[in-house]
Amino acid sequence: MARYSDEIIDEIRQSNDIVDVISQYVRLKRSGRNFFGLCPFHNEKSPSFSVSPDKQIFHCFGCGVGGNVFTFLMKIEGINFIEAVQMLAERANIVLPTLENNGDSAKEELKAKVYKVNEFTADFYHKNLYLPTAKIAQEYVKKRKLSNETLKSFQIGFSGKFDELYQELKKQGFQEKEILESGLVNKNERGQYIDRYRNRLMFPICDVRGRVIAFGGRVLDDSKPKYINSPENIVYSKGRNLFGLNVAKKGDLKKILIVEGYMDVISLHQRGITNVVAPLGTALTEQQGWLLRKNSEQIILSFDSDEAGLTAKMRALEILQHMGCDIRILQMDGAKDPDEFIIKFGNARFLNLVDKALSVVEFKVKILKRNLNLENINDKIKILNEIAEIISKIDNTMEREIYIEKIAKEYEISKEAIYAEVNKLTYSNKKDEKVLEKQKPTVLHKKNEETEVSEALKKRENTILSILLMGNENFYQIIKQNISAEDFKYNLNKEIAKKLYEELEKGNSNINSILDNMTEEEQNHITEIMSIDYGFEDMEKAIDDIIQSYQKDKLNDRKLEILKLLDTVEEISEKKKLEKELSDIIIQLAKLR
Repeated sequence: MARYSDEIIDEIRQSNDIVDVISQYVRLKRSGRNFFGLCPFHNEKSPSFSVSPDKQIFHCFGCGVGGNVFTFLMKIEGINFIEAVQMLAERANIVLPTLENNGDSAKEELKAKVYKVNEFTADFYHKNLYLPTAKIAQEYVKKRKLSNETLKSFQIGFSGKFDELYQELKKQGFQEKEILESGLVNKNERGQYIDRYRNRLMFPICDVRGRVIAFGGRVLDDSKPKYINSPENIVYSKGRNLFGLNVAKKGDLKKILIVEGYMDVISLHQRGITNVVAPLGTALTEQQGWLLRKNSEQIILSFDSDEAGLTAKMRALEILQHMGCDIRILQMDGAKDPDEFIIKFGNARFLNLVDKALSVVEFKVKILKRNLNLENINDKIKILNEIAEIISKIDNTMEREIYIEKIAKEYEISKEAIYAEVNKLTYSNKKDEKVLEKQKPTVLHKKNEETEVSEALKKRENTILSILLMGNENFYQIIKQNISAEDFKYNLNKEIAKKLYEELEKGNSNINSILDNMTEEEQNHITEIMSIDYGFEDMEKAIDDIIQSYQKDKLNDRKLEILKLLDTVEEISEKKKLEKELSDIIIQLAKLR
């Protein structure tokens, strides 16, 4: 598999502090030497996700996931190791050399070719838009009042007939494999190659780095379906990208506006509102949420005002709130979507809507009020209980205070009554949460002696691994001379020990580098061990105690073997030999006590 050299990977690792990288996705707070936040990989209410700036690792004590800066990016972005290296290199402005080809890199080569197919196609479709054969598309963009500058900025184009694109791609030297993989051409049962997009207005979809990864095609007559999007393929996953983000990143992204469709993004952009993106024909996904969290401080939702739009808003709120985002919801009357609104009422009124966008609490209260009659006592009690439930989930004390003050005035009810209900719910929520202050060694439920010994042995092995993970050459030499990797009883610990011994023997004490070559299960276990404070006051004494424990176990195991053999051996010389060994073991055990 093609890969970059260890030297360049280490340079990239050292140039990307793990706290800085993870802070783009997770809101972290310092606690002691480490930082803590809500785990992005499972739902939780109390922070159990730990990031160590000293060790440059992360570990979640809730779900057990852990690793280094590359591992985090791979998990959160859904990418492979090579892609994580490339993203972090770009972040640190490090120019990467050509990949060292150490084997089969067919997948990477195919991806590179598909990117080239897409890049050529975007340019081909865009040029087509200006040809006499594209009159229907030219009339449409004129009707939508799209300027030439906008057409170029988004590379909007027009797809031709039957196999026009396929024939042009073949002329350019592209092969069937990359052409079909791009999803731009289909092969029918008769072996004919037919363009996926025909007589449609074309919207190239780019990733955050500006590479063309897919296309959306809009029909220009009454044909169905109205939109066709590229199928997912080797370079495109619709749930991991946002339309327009590559263009929006060129401007100020303190606030980012999420709209539903391509034309909403393009129409707003043309009118000077460039901080706008859209999901790709799907409800907002977690991966898209992380992209937003990473790139902006405040997220404003502006989905269509119909029921489908409301459903999309509620789903997006659920995802973004879990990520700790500052969210606002744009309320729009007189138009079904932002494109229609800004054309109808202009920039100033749209920007005024953005400034007055509702907070999550205000929006949820508005939705509650829509279906209840506040003149009815039961409905009024119901809405106040629901509001108290919403407020009880606000962590910020000042924000909670402001909402209580506002609701008390609006509904003519005492602040004390609201406080009482909110506090009751807050206490109830806290009781239900799994609070994790600090990871502690497993407490044994002493069902039997075997379980107790087994857990004690596991703890001892974890302790040895924690010492090896310090990367200290002297400690490693002492442990190696007395404890081999084969002495580890638990398979996971044994496999980790083998790899650690192998790397330390080569003189590689960079634990973060060693982590890159561990399996996911091994990484999770290692980061858990590294996250625990074993409280060593005298390291050499701790190592000596562990070695003595291993020696005792070995001697006791051999002692039991000999006692069993003595019951079966009949030959006197053999018996005496075993008795002598048993006597020596007893003496050695006495010295070790």
